[in-house]
Amino acid sequence: MPEGEIAGFALTRAAPAKINLALHVVGQRADGHHLLESLVTFADRGDRIGLAPSSEDRFTLSGPFAAELSVTGDDQGGNLVLKARDLLRQTLALEGLDTAPVHIHLEKNLPIASGIGGGSADAAAALRGLLDLWNVRIGSALLATLALKLGADVPMCLDGRPLVARGIGEEITPAPELPAFPIVLVNPLVAVSTPVIFRTLKKKSNPPLSLPVKLETPAAWLAAMATMRNDLEPPACMLQPVIADVSNALAKTGAALVRMSGSGATCFGLFDSDESAQHAAHTLSAAHPEWYVLAARTVGRGN
Repeated sequence: MPEGEIAGFALTRAAPAKINLALHVVGQRADGHHLLESLVTFADRGDRIGLAPSSEDRFTLSGPFAAELSVTGDDQGGNLVLKARDLLRQTLALEGLDTAPVHIHLEKNLPIASGIGGGSADAAAALRGLLDLWNVRIGSALLATLALKLGADVPMCLDGRPLVARGIGEEITPAPELPAFPIVLVNPLVAVSTPVIFRTLKKKSNPPLSLPVKLETPAAWLAAMATMRNDLEPPACMLQPVIADVSNALAKTGAALVRMSGSGATCFGLFDSDESAQHAAHTLSAAHPEWYVLAARTVGRGN
């Protein structure tokens, strides 16, 4: 997870990038929500949340993408960190628990609306951090319910470990056998609307995710993941052709597996060594200085 404390804050909590190694759209509910099956992991880099007691509620921002974020918790377009604070406070108040004012600081290092769960990870980190700051414990089922109210991706961001998510994202099965991989994330810094991507998706019922058992090596996992898909990648590339350019550029660097994450526009490449990932990131940054490029490692066995 991202290391280090944010100076001046009592607690710092990591909000790591979430990567959909595969994302299969397998159906659609009557209420319009799409049914997904996704293999998910997390990077050791991302946003950070700082928390400290305060005389009044405060929310501050920093980081390269801070200017693009809302500083309110309004329903439409409001910041998920503030929505998480308010929802948790309301829930605890119903239990007769006091929640003191808090200063929350979000260090926004990940691009906005980029398919790597930035806002969801921020909300999950805020929930965890506030419970620690307020010295309150709630049941895991209630915490998961609160997380789901904030968004379909928030429950899977609570633990930040490899998992398989099904349903609309709330049916979570740990995947502790998934190894760590050197990874390069590349985003062309174009916004992609998740609802528009889903509306553009022509086929809503696709073959399910199939996870072979007893995959013991990274090479075996890479071979298995090569047979998987991201069903949102074709419509995303149709709406934003630059995503295909990113994917092709990553493939030319020698990545063992290249795919788009989530609804885009971030693509990732998995590599066989940290050195090759760093070299690829340097090459891509030099060739495309207008793109966001990050070399990292995913969490996995032994983390």
